[in-house]
Amino acid sequence: MKLDFLSDLNPAQREAVESVEGPLLVIAGAGSGKTKTLVCRMAYLVAQGVSPEGILLLTFTRRAAREMINRAGSLLKGNVDQITGGTFHSICNLLLRQYGHLLGYERNFTLLDRGDMEDLLNLIKNSLGFTDQKKRFPTKQTLAGIYSKYINQVKPLSEILAKDYPQFLEFLPEIEKLFVEYQNYKKEYQLMDYDDLLVNWLTILKNFPTVREEVGRRFEFIMVDEYQDTNYIQGEIVKYMGETHQNVMVVGDDSQSIYGFRGANFKNILDFPKLFRGTKIIKLEQNYRSTQAILDLANVIIANSKWKYTKTLFTEKKKGEKPYLLRAKDETESSQFIADKVLELREKGLKLSQIAVLFRSAYHSYDLEVELTKRGIPFIKYGGLKLLESAHIKDLLSFLKIILNPRDYISWNRVLLLLEGIGPRTVEKILNLLKREPNHSGFSKIILLSPSQELKRFLSLYQELTHNLETPTSLLGQIWEFYEPIFQRIYYEDYTKRLRDIEGLFSLSEKYLTLEEFLTDLILEPFEITELEDKVLDEDPLILSTIHSAKGLEWHTVFIISLIEGRFPSLYSLHNEEELEEERRLFYVAVTRAREQLFLIAPLTVYIPGEGKGIAKPSRFLKEIPPYLYSEITLKNQFSKEETPLRSEHILNSTLYKVGDLVKHPHFGEGEVLEVLGEKIKVNFINKGPTLLHLKYTQLEKLL
Repeated sequence: MKLDFLSDLNPAQREAVESVEGPLLVIAGAGSGKTKTLVCRMAYLVAQGVSPEGILLLTFTRRAAREMINRAGSLLKGNVDQITGGTFHSICNLLLRQYGHLLGYERNFTLLDRGDMEDLLNLIKNSLGFTDQKKRFPTKQTLAGIYSKYINQVKPLSEILAKDYPQFLEFLPEIEKLFVEYQNYKKEYQLMDYDDLLVNWLTILKNFPTVREEVGRRFEFIMVDEYQDTNYIQGEIVKYMGETHQNVMVVGDDSQSIYGFRGANFKNILDFPKLFRGTKIIKLEQNYRSTQAILDLANVIIANSKWKYTKTLFTEKKKGEKPYLLRAKDETESSQFIADKVLELREKGLKLSQIAVLFRSAYHSYDLEVELTKRGIPFIKYGGLKLLESAHIKDLLSFLKIILNPRDYISWNRVLLLLEGIGPRTVEKILNLLKREPNHSGFSKIILLSPSQELKRFLSLYQELTHNLETPTSLLGQIWEFYEPIFQRIYYEDYTKRLRDIEGLFSLSEKYLTLEEFLTDLILEPFEITELEDKVLDEDPLILSTIHSAKGLEWHTVFIISLIEGRFPSLYSLHNEEELEEERRLFYVAVTRAREQLFLIAPLTVYIPGEGKGIAKPSRFLKEIPPYLYSEITLKNQFSKEETPLRSEHILNSTLYKVGDLVKHPHFGEGEVLEVLGEKIKVNFINKGPTLLHLKYTQLEKLL
C-alpha cells in the first residue's frame, strides 16, 4: 500500500509514526502537529497489518477520539471504526461492565452523575447527624468537590482540606467517617461514581494478572494523547494495561502541564521512561504556528523550568516582529492601550476574532471589559464568571445603589436580606415604611421592627455615608468593612476564592471620582457584555480568555495582561515550588498561543483593596527574559503635568519614609531592590513576618 501521507511529515514526526514496537514517548512542543502525528500513526499501524480492534486510543474528550479515528480512515481511504477510542472514564466503564464482577459488581451497576453523588453524600451526612453542628458543616456540593480531589490527587484528606478548604479542617474526623460510609453504601447498592470508574478498574488491573494478560492481547497497541494532563491513577492504568506487550505510545508536552488543580500530575510524563524500560523518546520541536521571534521568547521562559525535557522550538517562519513589553502606568492605561491597538489592527483588516487577551485569573480583565464596552468593541469571555454574574459583587453594588438612590427598593431588598435576623416578612415591613417615609425619617421606626444588631449598625453606616458622599473607592472601603463578616458568613464554602472579585471591583472604582459615574459605567453598559453571546453581531468578537481556557487554541495577535507578582505568578503559588513551576508552564502556554504578534503587559501600579494604589513588582518570569528578545513600548504622555517619574532620592532621602508609609501586601520582600519607573530603589523593610510590606504609591506621590 502506498502511504502518501508519510511524505507530509517532518523527520521527527515520521520517526514517531514508523516506530511501532516498544514504549514510545513523544514530547510534542506547542504547535508541533501532535494530532497529525497520532492520526498518521494509527493509519500506519493498520497499513502494516495491525488489526483495528487491537488499537486503543485514549484522549480527554470523546469527540477528539472520534475525529482522529475518522481522519485515520480518510488517510487510508478505508474504514477503521473498529479502533477503540475514548476518554479514560468511558473506556474504564466499558471494561468494568465486563470485569466488574471481580470486585462484586454486576454488569448493570448504576453510574452516578455529579448530582446523584451530591445527593447521596447529603443523605449519608444527614444519617450521621452531621447537620446538627453549631458550626457550618460542608454542603453536599463542597463535599463532592473535596471527595473528588481526595480520590484523584491521591493525597491525605487532611492535606486536601488544609490547602483548599482550611475552614473545614476542624471537621476532618467527621468528613473521613462520611467518606467511608459513602464508599460502603455504593458497594452495597451497586453504585459507582465518576471517580470510581478509574479507581475500580485500576484495582482490578493490580490484583488480577490474568485480566492484565487478556487486556494486553485485546489491545496490542495503546496510544495516549495529552499525557501530561493525566493524573496519578490514569498513569497507573496505562502502566498496567501496557505491561504485557509494552507497545505504549504517549504524546504530550511537559511544558504545557497546567491542570494541577484538577489533579493532573505532570510527573507522569517525566517518569514514563521509569515505568517502561527501554522507552524511545522523540521530540517534535518544529513549530507550525508562531514566528521564530515569539518562539525564542517561549524557549527562554521554559529553559528555566526545574523539571523538563529539554527542547528548543524552531520554525521556518523566520520573519516577524519581536514581542512587545509595556510597563503601563496602571490598569486603566493598560486597557486603553489594548483598546487602541485592537482598533488599529481592525483598521488594518485583521478580524477581532483573530485577537485574544489572555490572563491568569478571570478578575484580571474587569477593567478591560469596561473599557471595551465604552469603545463599543464586541468581545466574548471564556473562563470564570463575568463581574456582574457574581452574587457577592451584586451584594456590594446594591449597597452603593441605595446610597445613590434611596428609592431603589430592589437593591434595598437585597441588602436587607443579607442582614442576620432579617427575613422576607420583616423586609416587606421595612420597605413599606421606607416608601411611606423616605429620606431616613423612618429609620427610628425601622429599628423597632427587628432586634437585629446588624440592622442597627447598617442603618447607622447608611446615614453616615449618605451625608458624606466620598469617592467610590472610599465608599466601597467603608461598606466592605461592614460587609466582610456577612460575606464570610454567607459564602462560607468558598469566600477565599471570591475575594479576588472584590479586588477587581476595588481596582475598577479607583479611576472614578463620582459614585454616579462609577455605577453608570459598571451597571448600565456591562449588562450588554453578559448578553453578548446571544446577540447577532456585525462581526466576530474579540476574545478574552483565561489561559486555562485557551490551551490548544491560537490567534494572530495575543495580549497577556497583569504580568506582576501576586497575579502572574499567582499569590497562592509563591511559596510552593511545584505550583510556581506550573505558573511558569502557564505563561509558556500563553506565549505560544500567538502566531504573529505578542504583547506582554505589566502595570507599574495596582490597586490593593482598602489600601489604595501600590507599586507592582514585575513578574519574575519577565525578569528572566533578556531585553534583546523584546521591544519595550514607551507610551507618549505617560505622565500628566502633575506627575513625575519617581526617583530613588525621593524615597531614600525623604523624612516621610516611615512605618506610616507602609501597607500590607505580599509583592515585595525585605531589602529588595525595586525598579520604579526605570529607577532602581533599595527599600529596607522592618517586617519579617508572613505578611510583607511595601511602600504605598499614594504616599510616594507626596514625596515628589
